[in-house]
Amino acid sequence: MLTLVLGLLPLSATALERQVVLIAHPNVANTSLTRDTTRAIFAMRQRSWPDGQAVRVFVLPNDHPVHARFAKERLTVYPHQLQLAWDRMVFSGTGQAPSQVNTQSEMLERVATTPGALGYLEREYLDERVQVITMD
Repeated sequence: MLTLVLGLLPLSATALERQVVLIAHPNVANTSLTRDTTRAIFAMRQRSWPDGQAVRVFVLPNDHPVHARFAKERLTVYPHQLQLAWDRMVFSGTGQAPSQVNTQSEMLERVATTPGALGYLEREYLDERVQVITMD
């Protein structure tokens, strides 16, 4: 029995490291967001934080597995639905798409150095330069 339990521990630690978390620049006052607010921000419908500060949204490419997991698990939408919303705003002239980064390391760097930034990455990429935003 003990062997079975010990055999599961590395899997649990690995699963925790691979968890996709919402991250923000350290100057962002909010430490939590609702799923609806997070979805509105990533759909580019809400352009500011609840305290009025402008949001700079960063995303990974549509075909990146972490982007797909974030969209499905955290926002409960498919990546193509986000892309359609962004395309609609860009083509109609009512908004712009989020800034795209190519890697999780680049995501960390851009969010850490851009005031008001919001993004996501796997927990294993976190460091002290960004804060984790919880979703209610």
